[in-house]
Amino acid sequence: MGWRRESAGGGDERAMDGVWPWIMVLACAAVTYFWRAAGIVVAGRFSPDGALVRWVGCVAYAMLAGLFARMILIPAGQLAAVPLHWRIASVVIGVVVWRVAGRNVFLGTCAGVGAVMALTWWGGTAAG
Repeated sequence: MGWRRESAGGGDERAMDGVWPWIMVLACAAVTYFWRAAGIVVAGRFSPDGALVRWVGCVAYAMLAGLFARMILIPAGQLAAVPLHWRIASVVIGVVVWRVAGRNVFLGTCAGVGAVMALTWWGGTAAG
Protein backbone atom coordinates (compact mmCIF):
# COMPACT_ATOMS: atom_id res chain seq x y z
CA MET A 1 0.00 0.00 0.00
CA GLY A 2 1.67 3.20 -1.16
CA TRP A 3 1.06 6.84 -0.34
CA ARG A 4 -1.90 8.33 -2.12
CA ARG A 5 -2.51 11.83 -3.40
CA GLU A 6 -5.38 13.29 -5.33
CA SER A 7 -4.64 14.02 -8.96
CA ALA A 8 -5.85 17.04 -10.91
CA GLY A 9 -8.58 14.90 -12.47
CA GLY A 10 -10.04 14.02 -9.07
CA GLY A 11 -8.78 10.41 -9.04
CA ASP A 12 -6.24 8.82 -6.74
CA GLU A 13 -2.65 8.31 -7.83
CA ARG A 14 0.08 6.50 -5.96
CA ALA A 15 2.62 9.15 -4.98
CA MET A 16 5.30 6.52 -4.30
CA ASP A 17 4.93 4.74 -7.63
CA GLY A 18 7.18 5.47 -10.54
CA VAL A 19 10.26 7.63 -10.31
CA TRP A 20 9.85 9.27 -6.87
CA PRO A 21 11.29 6.41 -4.80
CA TRP A 22 14.38 6.41 -7.01
CA ILE A 23 14.76 10.18 -6.67
CA MET A 24 14.60 9.87 -2.87
CA VAL A 25 17.13 7.01 -2.82
CA LEU A 26 19.52 8.98 -5.04
CA ALA A 27 19.11 12.12 -2.93
CA CYS A 28 19.87 10.17 0.27
CA ALA A 29 22.91 8.57 -1.37
CA ALA A 30 24.17 11.95 -2.58
CA VAL A 31 23.93 13.44 0.91
CA THR A 32 25.62 10.40 2.46
CA TYR A 33 28.49 10.39 -0.01
CA PHE A 34 28.91 14.17 0.26
CA TRP A 35 29.63 13.85 3.99
CA ARG A 36 31.93 10.90 3.40
CA ALA A 37 33.90 12.87 0.83
CA ALA A 38 34.04 15.88 3.15
CA GLY A 39 35.40 13.60 5.87
CA ILE A 40 38.12 12.31 3.56
CA VAL A 41 39.13 15.85 2.59
CA VAL A 42 39.24 17.06 6.19
CA ALA A 43 40.75 13.89 7.72
CA GLY A 44 44.24 14.65 6.46
CA ARG A 45 44.32 17.84 8.50
CA PHE A 46 43.93 16.14 11.89
CA SER A 47 46.49 14.22 13.87
CA PRO A 48 45.30 10.64 14.54
CA ASP A 49 46.53 11.05 18.13
CA GLY A 50 44.97 14.48 18.61
CA ALA A 51 42.36 15.48 21.14
CA LEU A 52 39.60 15.94 18.55
CA VAL A 53 40.03 12.43 17.12
CA ARG A 54 40.05 10.94 20.62
CA TRP A 55 36.90 12.90 21.47
CA VAL A 56 35.11 11.65 18.34
CA GLY A 57 36.09 8.08 19.29
CA CYS A 58 34.69 8.60 22.77
CA VAL A 59 31.43 9.95 21.35
CA ALA A 60 31.14 6.88 19.10
CA TYR A 61 31.63 4.56 22.08
CA ALA A 62 29.12 6.57 24.12
CA MET A 63 26.49 6.35 21.38
CA LEU A 64 26.97 2.59 21.11
CA ALA A 65 26.74 2.23 24.89
CA GLY A 66 23.57 4.33 24.95
CA LEU A 67 21.94 2.20 22.27
CA PHE A 68 22.86 -0.98 24.12
CA ALA A 69 21.59 0.40 27.43
CA ARG A 70 18.26 1.26 25.85
CA MET A 71 17.98 -2.20 24.29
CA ILE A 72 18.71 -3.82 27.65
CA LEU A 73 16.58 -1.68 29.94
CA ILE A 74 13.72 -0.68 27.61
CA PRO A 75 13.55 -3.40 24.95
CA ALA A 76 11.14 -3.23 22.06
CA GLY A 77 9.67 -5.91 19.83
CA GLN A 78 10.86 -9.47 20.23
CA LEU A 79 13.70 -8.46 22.54
CA ALA A 80 11.10 -7.62 25.20
CA ALA A 81 10.36 -11.37 25.52
CA VAL A 82 13.97 -12.09 26.54
CA PRO A 83 14.35 -12.01 30.34
CA LEU A 84 16.38 -9.14 31.80
CA HIS A 85 18.97 -11.44 33.38
CA TRP A 86 19.72 -12.99 29.97
CA ARG A 87 20.11 -9.56 28.39
CA ILE A 88 22.50 -8.55 31.17
CA ALA A 89 24.43 -11.84 30.86
CA SER A 90 24.78 -11.17 27.13
CA VAL A 91 26.27 -7.75 27.86
CA VAL A 92 28.75 -9.29 30.29
CA ILE A 93 29.75 -11.86 27.66
CA GLY A 94 30.14 -9.10 25.06
CA VAL A 95 32.29 -6.97 27.37
CA VAL A 96 34.51 -9.94 28.27
CA VAL A 97 35.03 -10.78 24.59
CA TRP A 98 35.70 -7.10 23.87
CA ARG A 99 38.42 -6.99 26.53
CA VAL A 100 39.97 -10.36 25.60
CA ALA A 101 39.97 -9.46 21.89
CA GLY A 102 42.01 -6.30 22.49
CA ARG A 103 39.03 -3.91 22.67
CA ASN A 104 37.64 -5.03 19.33
CA VAL A 105 34.16 -3.49 19.23
CA PHE A 106 33.00 -5.65 16.34
CA LEU A 107 33.88 -8.93 18.08
CA GLY A 108 32.42 -7.77 21.39
CA THR A 109 29.17 -6.71 19.72
CA CYS A 110 28.92 -9.97 17.77
CA ALA A 111 29.54 -11.96 20.96
CA GLY A 112 26.83 -10.08 22.85
CA VAL A 113 24.29 -10.46 20.06
CA GLY A 114 25.22 -14.12 19.63
CA ALA A 115 24.79 -14.65 23.38
CA VAL A 116 21.27 -13.19 23.31
CA MET A 117 20.40 -15.41 20.37
CA ALA A 118 21.89 -18.52 22.00
CA LEU A 119 20.23 -17.90 25.37
CA THR A 120 16.88 -17.25 23.70
CA TRP A 121 17.16 -20.41 21.64
CA TRP A 122 18.38 -22.45 24.62
CA GLY A 123 15.67 -21.13 26.92
CA GLY A 124 12.91 -21.47 24.37
CA THR A 125 11.70 -17.89 24.78
CA ALA A 126 11.70 -17.00 21.09
CA ALA A 127 8.89 -14.53 20.45
CA GLY A 128 7.19 -14.78 17.14
